[in-house]
Amino acid sequence: MIGGIGLVGLLVLLVLRVPVALSMLIVGVLGFAQVISLDAALAMVKSVPVDVLSSYSFSAIPMFILMGVLAAHSGMAGMLFNSTRTICGGWKGGMAIATVGSCGVFSAISGSSLATASTMTRVALPEMEKHGYARSLATGTLAAGGTLGIMIPPSIALLIYAIITEQSVGDMFAAGIIPGLIGLVFYALTVSVVMRIWPHLAVPGEATSFAEKFRSLAGLLPFFTVFVIIIAGIYQGFFTPTEGASVGAFATLLYAFYKGMRLAGLWQSVRETLALSAVVFFMLVGAETLGYFISVSRISFTISTFLGGLDVPTMVVLLLILLLYFVLGMFMDSIAMLVITVPVVFPIITMLGIDPVWFGILTVLTVELGLVTPPVGMNVFVIKAMAPHVGLGEIYRGVAPFIVADLLRLALLIAFPVLSLWML
Repeated sequence: MIGGIGLVGLLVLLVLRVPVALSMLIVGVLGFAQVISLDAALAMVKSVPVDVLSSYSFSAIPMFILMGVLAAHSGMAGMLFNSTRTICGGWKGGMAIATVGSCGVFSAISGSSLATASTMTRVALPEMEKHGYARSLATGTLAAGGTLGIMIPPSIALLIYAIITEQSVGDMFAAGIIPGLIGLVFYALTVSVVMRIWPHLAVPGEATSFAEKFRSLAGLLPFFTVFVIIIAGIYQGFFTPTEGASVGAFATLLYAFYKGMRLAGLWQSVRETLALSAVVFFMLVGAETLGYFISVSRISFTISTFLGGLDVPTMVVLLLILLLYFVLGMFMDSIAMLVITVPVVFPIITMLGIDPVWFGILTVLTVELGLVTPPVGMNVFVIKAMAPHVGLGEIYRGVAPFIVADLLRLALLIAFPVLSLWML
């Protein structure tokens, strides 16, 4: 009963716009005090922040954030968009397809959907508007393309899921490769379908020769080099995923200095990284505290027993959990949703015998949908903040076809688990 009251209280705090991390911390401490004792709760408040901030596994998070920030400030993102735009030259809707491709490549070293959306909006939106693209198509493509950052490894969301559920980070990254690439292909196909139905939304770009397309591949080289260093290094056993994050950040830093970044740019990048990392770690501290409360209140055990006793197929339970994530995603930040809910639902998944890696991919993809669905699509609000002249209605209208594409991708991954597990 105390556990149920605590979860209801958490929802009330979130509705009242109390910061997510603080809401989890308040409910976790007060609930733990009610179940165990006030002294035990205060002792937890002293120990949990130290445990989280000194965790070796979590140290990869600021390194992945630093990679994305350095790539944005070093000019890599602009060079990437120019390259993909040249490759797609002459195609109907080619600049929108180039934006999707740029988001996919940038997310491969950014690890963050919000960072991908904000960076590529700064680079691509002015160019698409200048070339006559409808604002709905341009911003919708950017909002959807930004979500690729949550799936394509190295992904901060996959990393956090792996740490919370004690899964292999390497396995989670490997499982995210094919679903991420499927998303990239589906988004490009979505642009093509939209252009066929509503050709007035964009005009064909200037045609480019094969030689120009080939030369433009040089703009992709820095990203693929960093990506290969990280992924190959992890799977060849040269370093752990945590060490791989540091190696990738160092490689990106070297390239940034090569492209002319000075100490002022480095200091700005470090400040942005620290600010973003502080937000993430505050959420993790709150989630860890809430997790202790959920554990001692036995609410996850009670829910698991209830669902396990239902006379329904395992797939029905899985679909209900994913539906819960889809609804929550309309109101909550993706990382906050993961750290709040995974400790509750994961025991259910374990009890039902569902593969935890496969479930992690489905969960992250469903969370990804929440980044672009109303009323609180975080990627949509990021783009709105960077392009105040574009209405929210226009952005949501432009992103609607991509939501359909993601639902089709989710159905495909549910029907064929091998698409997620083949790389393991």
